[in-house]
Amino acid sequence: MKSSGEPNYRIPIDGSSSISPLLLHEEQGSQFGDGGHTRIRASFTGSVFTLSTTIIGAGIMALPATMKILGLGLGIALIVFVAVLTERSLEMLLRYSKAGKEVKSYGGVMKDAFGNGGRTLLQICVLLNNVGVLVVYMIIIGDVLSGTTSANEIHKRGVLEEWFGSQWWNGRTAVFLVMTFAVFSPLACLKQIDSLKFSSAVAVALAVVFLVITAGIAAFKLINGSVSMPRLLPNVTSITSFWNLFTAVPVLVTAFICHFNVHTIENELEDPTKIRKVVQASLALCSSVYIMISFFGFLLFGDSTLDDVLANFNTDLGIPYSSVLNDVIRVSYALHLMLVFPVLFYPLRSNIDELLFPSAMDLALDTRRFILLTIALICMIFLGADFVPSIWDAFQFTGATSAVCLGFIFPAAIALRDPHAIATKKEKILSIFMIFLAVLSCSVAIYSDAYALLRKKLSP
Repeated sequence: MKSSGEPNYRIPIDGSSSISPLLLHEEQGSQFGDGGHTRIRASFTGSVFTLSTTIIGAGIMALPATMKILGLGLGIALIVFVAVLTERSLEMLLRYSKAGKEVKSYGGVMKDAFGNGGRTLLQICVLLNNVGVLVVYMIIIGDVLSGTTSANEIHKRGVLEEWFGSQWWNGRTAVFLVMTFAVFSPLACLKQIDSLKFSSAVAVALAVVFLVITAGIAAFKLINGSVSMPRLLPNVTSITSFWNLFTAVPVLVTAFICHFNVHTIENELEDPTKIRKVVQASLALCSSVYIMISFFGFLLFGDSTLDDVLANFNTDLGIPYSSVLNDVIRVSYALHLMLVFPVLFYPLRSNIDELLFPSAMDLALDTRRFILLTIALICMIFLGADFVPSIWDAFQFTGATSAVCLGFIFPAAIALRDPHAIATKKEKILSIFMIFLAVLSCSVAIYSDAYALLRKKLSP
């Protein structure tokens, strides 16, 4: 029995509404329950921070490696190109959600266009994408704090091991447990995504700290002549190196995926009509950060850039206070990923609950199911982090499959299906191009990955 001051949430559970289970959408200024409490709506700035945090995650760490493959000129051009395509795909997605009745989520748009099968397919893709990305986050955080553990790499000590030596409490398992109870669990218990706006702002600030320090180091070394300007074009010397260019595309696609959170942010926005401006501001901010970190990261390390550029900050940089700056960079970005984790965990838990319990009561009102699902997903992510061999493998897998579907194929397919007859000829042509480009590039990427893996196994 609810007390008089507790909100009286009334959410349909018969499947008629496509609102996210954890989203309690009300009109601005509406009141809940007998206590007359007014729900605080999300501000424009807070929404930009939340969406930007959805976008800027571990993807920034793999971008300098794509510059090594593509060259700086082609790589930056593709970042801008993918950002523009992402904006167009989000614009189409939002238009069809407004055209449909009671469509307040990505899954609702898919159901409106393709029925329950379309929504189920979307939920599976969100599961694959978000679990893959969160596994990468855990790998990076573990590598930064506890050191690398892959059998294929020389062990590199983490920050805690460098500071305190090898101890039982700074091992990977112990660090994961501390992060879970001190950071992930408290933030994961928040049932409204706008509640993460302050942690999102801190996460963006930490990413900027990483960028500023990296840029400063690169500028210092460029002035004293210890680094040279990087190449602008890819180094293609054989058919194998040509096909290898396509393996960078899934990493770029993964870096801009935010589609599963856009509707949730729109529903909580104080003025939902500003959602497109939120999207544009977030994409502009993230694109700028991506371009700068790609430029300065590749400028600093050149062809020695590793798949995870953070790993490059584990050696002497050849500048004063190198070890201090290395530690600041690695720790700041590890903290950033800790704060990004719940922003991506939110839609993952929401979609999995809809997939497994489509007729159950709202997850926000079922504490037992909420806690059990949260624990199960976090445990699954931790186990996955122990088996993924490298950040590059994880990004190629998620980028070449589910991320491409979420970011480009599904929105384009919705426009081609055109359930409300609102698509223009230009949009349909663009949709065909997006599907063709996504399928072609990622098919080649999957082939290249399989070919490289086969050659590695057959080599003596």
